[in-house]
Amino acid sequence: MKRAARPRLGSPRYLFNFVGLVCLLCAPALGAQRQPQPSFYAITHARIFTLAGSPIEDGTVVVRDGKIAAVGAAVEVPAGAQVIDAKGLQVYPGLFDAITQMGLSEISAVNATVDSTETGGYNPDVVAASAILPSSEHIPVTRASGITEVLAVPASGGLDLFGGRGIIGGQASAIHLAGWTIDEMLIKKSAAMALNFPEIQTETFDFATFSRKEKPYAEAKQEYEKQVNELTDWLDRARHYAQAMEKGSVSKYDRDLKLEALAPVVRGGLPVLVFANRARDIRNAVEFCDKQKLKMILAGGAEAYKVKDLLRSKGVPVVLRPPLSFPEDEDDPYDRELSQPAELAAAGVKFAIASFDNSFARRLGQNAANAVAHGLSYEEALRAVTINPAQIFGLSGQIGTLEEGKLANVIVTNGDPLELTTDVKYLFIKGRLTSTENKHHRLYEKYLNRPKASN
Repeated sequence: MKRAARPRLGSPRYLFNFVGLVCLLCAPALGAQRQPQPSFYAITHARIFTLAGSPIEDGTVVVRDGKIAAVGAAVEVPAGAQVIDAKGLQVYPGLFDAITQMGLSEISAVNATVDSTETGGYNPDVVAASAILPSSEHIPVTRASGITEVLAVPASGGLDLFGGRGIIGGQASAIHLAGWTIDEMLIKKSAAMALNFPEIQTETFDFATFSRKEKPYAEAKQEYEKQVNELTDWLDRARHYAQAMEKGSVSKYDRDLKLEALAPVVRGGLPVLVFANRARDIRNAVEFCDKQKLKMILAGGAEAYKVKDLLRSKGVPVVLRPPLSFPEDEDDPYDRELSQPAELAAAGVKFAIASFDNSFARRLGQNAANAVAHGLSYEEALRAVTINPAQIFGLSGQIGTLEEGKLANVIVTNGDPLELTTDVKYLFIKGRLTSTENKHHRLYEKYLNRPKASN
């Protein structure tokens, strides 16, 4: 009997057999890695800040099947739970960074790793979740600081964004900071529509000459009105399209993905996250959204304190940029942005504090603490990075406080999570104990233990 020919090294058949053998050998190990982790825990003897009531001394949090099963001072430890003795430690809801480019931008100077903007001025059909990279190195660095969820917002500015933002940037997605795929990470695929509201700009920066240029007000106003009219036209067309979707069959109209994406906005089901800083621009944006019957959330709001009564009367919440940002004008007090959160809180305006960034999202807690040093109460600062953003984006039924039935996004710390010196000892995302290991820590260990130079 003739023996079958042996596959040559490097031939397709040889490579196919080799890959098959490797898969068979590695299957047990891979299977072990993907085995589900325990999801039944009891965190005991901790001081618990639920943000839904007074702090609980020597309390217990029970986590089961991804959710908080019980929390309180008299909670018994269920049989079978993995116990974490948190005596001397504190328990909080995970922090929520309400505006980032998380997973959309890796290295801002390398275009191939940046997917935070699209070409064109109107991109309502763009969804952040479609472009998020779950393996981004920014994610473990950020969650190590106690941040368990973020809102990834396309065309939202920050140090990690270069290029034009357009008018309608796309749909922001709320995600957990853990998961192998975007489906595992997703909290809400479409949480808001990013809208960079037109501004009346009389001063521009010319990068060719690296100098500022003045523009006549009449010309700037004309450009502004043109952009507002374009935006109005988009919304009008979206309303007609939404009516056609509701009353007609698909065969009777041509499908338009951009107008289809705007339909929930004009119906009032999807809020618009409006980026504006100057008081004049904020007033114009509020008036526009009121006229168009849009549900508005203000983003940025550097001069929100000037129109705080308007924001309160219209029920417009604000997502503030980091308080350490530069003031808008040269003659503003140096601490203008630092004192603004306290002013908004006193006026009854709901607000959150966000990083508006990627690389420095890990400093979210300290940004809130800086506002405490300038008049904001500690309780309000903690709410500004937990329950307030959850409420603003309609997610408070799932996250933001430690209550029975909510998702178990929980941090266990050795101190105040708003303090730079505090360490996160245990981190739970969707009820799973999640590693705080990250690139920053690995580099720290590497260079801490580097060999000493010989003389």
